[in-house]
Amino acid sequence: MKSLPRIRLTLSVALLGLLAGCGGDPVRPTPPPVATPVAQAKPVKIGIALGGGAAKGFAHIGVIKMLEANGFEPVVVSGTSAGSVVGALYASGMDAFQMQSKAVALDEASIRDMRLFSGGLVQGQKLQDYVNTQVENRPAEKLQKPFAAVATNLDTGERAVFVRGNVGQAVRASSSIPGVFEPVKIGKNSFVDGGVVSPVPVDAARQLGADFVIAVDISSKASGKSPTGMLGIVNQSIAIMGQRLGEQELARADIIIRPKVLDIGAADFSQRGYAILEGEKAAMAAMPQIRAKVQQLQRARAAALAPPPPKPKCEEPSRVGRLMGRKEKCEG
Repeated sequence: MKSLPRIRLTLSVALLGLLAGCGGDPVRPTPPPVATPVAQAKPVKIGIALGGGAAKGFAHIGVIKMLEANGFEPVVVSGTSAGSVVGALYASGMDAFQMQSKAVALDEASIRDMRLFSGGLVQGQKLQDYVNTQVENRPAEKLQKPFAAVATNLDTGERAVFVRGNVGQAVRASSSIPGVFEPVKIGKNSFVDGGVVSPVPVDAARQLGADFVIAVDISSKASGKSPTGMLGIVNQSIAIMGQRLGEQELARADIIIRPKVLDIGAADFSQRGYAILEGEKAAMAAMPQIRAKVQQLQRARAAALAPPPPKPKCEEPSRVGRLMGRKEKCEG
């Protein structure tokens, strides 16, 4: 009977310990933080669409020079007529300064081969050979940048986009102004200047994978003044014919740059320096708009890839806590 108080004391201590274990919150090990991979938005793929305009095409060099200087180097290139000449050289790996050196040194006789009593006054073989020499005789698919030359299929009237094969031949077809150059026979079809159906080839740049297209429009506009010389008359006639289609395609560009070169004659190679300078000025005037739109596209891409907000961390109550009506404790 003397040991009864000791037994009661032992049972009381054990009961208190059991209750203490039930009443406290369970100890849970903290899991290690899981590193969430952060997806990087792809850089904006800038394409440049270089329009036709004969000798005005030297302005394209100035535009490209300023784009490169400001960190907006095009990675895909499309060109129509004169734009295809500059575009081919640029896609081959030349930078704007190298192209400018080529332009200054260019002898007009090296790209013009007159031939009477044919489908045009200029055969175009010299232009083809000149371009192929500059691109080191590489086919279009082997150039450093994706490149497209746009021409018009004379048999069907449809747009033709050359992205493979002989670069010089594609440029020759794209530049063959009807009545001035002979049509170019490729396969079973004949091709002439791309300005008839696509004066500024915005859609071709999109097809090459560009998601931001800068269009350079140097085409002649009907201004109430008659152009001088046969080439000028033909060139403006083509521009007028393709004007409606050109406006629709230009509307699909993200940025349109229009160098002030309308006073340069279609065959006036003596104004090449002035044309390059006007291209630089027009590109710099558009630079704030280019920068803002590219940044807007980059932000939209980053937002689309951002991870969802983390779920709040919650701690469940113990069994006794649930009996007492306690609820989950959540952080955040």
